[in-house]
Amino acid sequence: MDSASGSVPTTRLFVALWPDPAIRHALRERRDQWDWPRGASPVHTDKLHMTLHFLGGVPTEQVPALRQGLAVPFTPFSMSLGVPKLWPHGIAVLEPHTEPPELLELHANLSAALVALGLQPEARKFRPHVTLARRANNAVVPPEGEKLVWDITGYALVESKPGNGGGYTVLEQYT
Repeated sequence: MDSASGSVPTTRLFVALWPDPAIRHALRERRDQWDWPRGASPVHTDKLHMTLHFLGGVPTEQVPALRQGLAVPFTPFSMSLGVPKLWPHGIAVLEPHTEPPELLELHANLSAALVALGLQPEARKFRPHVTLARRANNAVVPPEGEKLVWDITGYALVESKPGNGGGYTVLEQYT
């Protein structure tokens, strides 16, 4: 127990496809093709990724078990990204052209691992995407560009630290 607040310390986590520097650069270029309205909040280049499962605040004492328990069967695959869309509530995204079966299998295997670890996966349907900006209502969506082929060789467990001093820290890479 955290003696100061009487609550259990938690760590904010998610599981994601984590781009290598070349893909991150290409994602940044796609982000920068948009015409952002005043007040939009483009995602910083080093935070661009594709979330597989958002876990939220998990008791910090469970993190070592999660690091081990999220190692699931994985088959490398390629995914073609390049469909820019503006979702409701001003979320600007880049979607894949198709959802590779290996991606859906990885998502399902991770769901089963989370349940086995005593966590409940999000109930909403998995919609693969890379978030490019938030608060982007009225953004000008660029035309679909060349296909961006992302060779997926693994996934990551990532900690999200809130606040201005925050950021993302990869806790574990899985290949």
